[in-house]
Amino acid sequence: MQSAGLEQEDSFDFLFKIILIGDTDVGKTSVIQRFKTGMFSERQQSTIGVDFIVRTVNIQGRKVKMQVWDTAGQERFRTITQSYYRSAHAAMITYDITRRSTFNSVPQWIQEMEQYGAANVLLALIGNKCDMESERQVEFNEACTLANQKGIVVALETSAKEAQNVDQAFIVMARELLACNGLAVREDGYHMDSRRILLRSNTKTIESPTNTVEKKTCEC
Repeated sequence: MQSAGLEQEDSFDFLFKIILIGDTDVGKTSVIQRFKTGMFSERQQSTIGVDFIVRTVNIQGRKVKMQVWDTAGQERFRTITQSYYRSAHAAMITYDITRRSTFNSVPQWIQEMEQYGAANVLLALIGNKCDMESERQVEFNEACTLANQKGIVVALETSAKEAQNVDQAFIVMARELLACNGLAVREDGYHMDSRRILLRSNTKTIESPTNTVEKKTCEC
């Protein structure tokens, strides 16, 4: 996302660790690689244990380095991946909108973060593969309802294949984390598809009355 200001320098003002969790084959690796390189591959090998990428973005003149950790969804790696929860500042719980079973698993992943993660970790709910509308099994309003029930900061749908809402998802989390550190973060004019995003009503991220992201309430 060019407007976020991809930086190459090692210096930074803030460092945030964001972890992606969720069932296997929901597209966590594809989302992360799209964010890091802007590229998409149809064939992604399953993550073994954990992997991570680093990207630095510029938000209102501040260099924000994000370590984004990719975790394996398979049960046999769960002990390994859980050890990374405690140091995460934010977790993006990912499901596949074309596989209801992956959405049904979300409460279990939330419970794991509550059990093993830090007390103040921020949660986002990410429905990936929204380009596959004809195969949809999970409606966005269902994600809205779950996000409202669980106090999740943001719910949105992404397409790693079509680069929809991927960069924006990470920027929203970075801005929320900055807000949690006491910084007033104004709206920067980045674009999101308002049909596919729900911001928590008391979020600190968007302060401008003329922002381009519509704060939607759940229409369930």
